[in-house]
Amino acid sequence: MLTNWLRAIRVRFLLSSIISVVVGLAITYWKIGHIDFIYGALTLLGIACLHASIDLLNDYWDFARGIDKDTKRTKFSGGSGVLPDKILTPRVVYIAGIVFLCIGAIIGIYFVMIRGIIIVVILTFAIVSIYFYSTKVVNVGLGEVVVIIKGMLIVQGTYYVQTPEISYTALYNGLIVGLLSAIVLFVNSFPDFEADKQHGRRTLVVMIGKQKGAKLFSIIILVPYVMIAIGIVAGYATIYSLACLISLPIAVKGGINLNRDFTSESGLVSVMSSTIWCSRLTGGLLALTFII
Repeated sequence: MLTNWLRAIRVRFLLSSIISVVVGLAITYWKIGHIDFIYGALTLLGIACLHASIDLLNDYWDFARGIDKDTKRTKFSGGSGVLPDKILTPRVVYIAGIVFLCIGAIIGIYFVMIRGIIIVVILTFAIVSIYFYSTKVVNVGLGEVVVIIKGMLIVQGTYYVQTPEISYTALYNGLIVGLLSAIVLFVNSFPDFEADKQHGRRTLVVMIGKQKGAKLFSIIILVPYVMIAIGIVAGYATIYSLACLISLPIAVKGGINLNRDFTSESGLVSVMSSTIWCSRLTGGLLALTFII
């Protein structure tokens, strides 16, 4: 039973939000020399619940809209498959999504009480974007944009809970980790192109086409590294953040492979796998360099 729910929540993708929180905590430590571990743990729990909510509600709405019936699932795309495979029922998945959303909201409300209006803004954005992500946000082509904003707000929100201050460093690095997550979302939408297009889901790939999408991927996969380099010069990162360049060859190879073959399932699975590894490794190293 537990394995079914771990599959529905898609634990491997949960790591992106966890890394965002860790980056926020690492920046806090870099700036003020200590962190509140209780606040940190609560932030991590709240963000994990909110992320689980969006995955569960996404599964529910994709099944309800019939997208799952026309999507060929891969290891990294096409949803968890718990509903098409009748492992869980739609009603149970929807209720679980709402429960996780409420838990995350309750933790957020606690931080609103002790930190004020900034957390209200972040929490409101989170709740609205999560609930309407699969029915409204993606339909107008804003999926990747919302994911970028999400990463930025998680890092800044984590930092604000600890300090409380608005930090250009937190916002800038949040933009980087948000972009890393958005790139994963972007490439993972390639296998779902036909099903999304048929059912009115306007992902960025659907809007511009696979060929242009592959070319765009080759560009945006390099942007986080450029931003890290600029961040070092501008004082938003440390010289140790150059360690993030370790993942650059993976990014370059992914861009080349996607442009070479964006139609075959095996080729796409390989690129999706390398992109996820690239995103997680870069985000994890970025957090580590602030702690150093």
